[in-house]
Amino acid sequence: MPLSVLYVFSDLFYFFIYRLLRYRRKVVSENLRFAFPEKPADERSKIEKAFYHHFCDFLFESIKTLHLSKAQFNKRFVFLNPETLNDYHQKKQSVVLVSGHYGNWEWMASAEKYIRHKYLAIYKPLANKQYDRLIKNIRKKHTSVGELVSMNDVYKEILRHIRSNQLIVTWFLGDQSPPKDYPLWINFMNRETPFYSGPEKIARKFGHAVVFMNINKVKRGYYEVEFTPLFDEPKKTSENEITLAHVKMLEDTIRKKPEYWLWSHRRWKHEKPGAD
Repeated sequence: MPLSVLYVFSDLFYFFIYRLLRYRRKVVSENLRFAFPEKPADERSKIEKAFYHHFCDFLFESIKTLHLSKAQFNKRFVFLNPETLNDYHQKKQSVVLVSGHYGNWEWMASAEKYIRHKYLAIYKPLANKQYDRLIKNIRKKHTSVGELVSMNDVYKEILRHIRSNQLIVTWFLGDQSPPKDYPLWINFMNRETPFYSGPEKIARKFGHAVVFMNINKVKRGYYEVEFTPLFDEPKKTSENEITLAHVKMLEDTIRKKPEYWLWSHRRWKHEKPGAD
């Protein structure tokens, strides 16, 4: 079905999960209340509804990925400044690319046309094996130069490519829930939040440039991708400087258009040890 038809189903699905099923309504409402205490309740309610509309669109767009042509991708998912990454390729430097669960990150499957590096997309395997297999098939559909790499195998895979003298872009969703051991706690959206410091550790150890990626939703079914260089010489940074920088970039992005972030994620289910 064309996306125009799928969006009709998306609107119906919104009514089902928001009005009837009330899918994670309490989680979303609480997350928005903590993030935007200065906003009146009716404004937070508008953000909440807009988020659920976007979330439903995202689900149908992700499934549609299996049947989108490259021409459709080129029209709907536009890279504004791909030269940012390709300049690093010309300088023979690998890149750590960081973004968040914002916009439509699943459509990054179309990035192979624009990225000259070997493209490693880091993902967290899902507990549901069938859904995990579906997601991997969606992400593999439009890429021949990229690889899906489990978080558990990141270091091993990066070393493998370095030893073969291959330039790589390693893409992390920086707001992913971190492993339980030794997370870095940062004040994010007005709450102490644990973050995975893996992107920073890799960048500092191997000298990979750090770039933040924003996927901005222009209108329904249309996105623009913009790359912002953060650190060209990561080995010269201080501890936690890189992580603090990309988290700040993500928070600034969310505050501008909050409805496009994944508010249904139970991102604050753990409290910082020792917190009152």
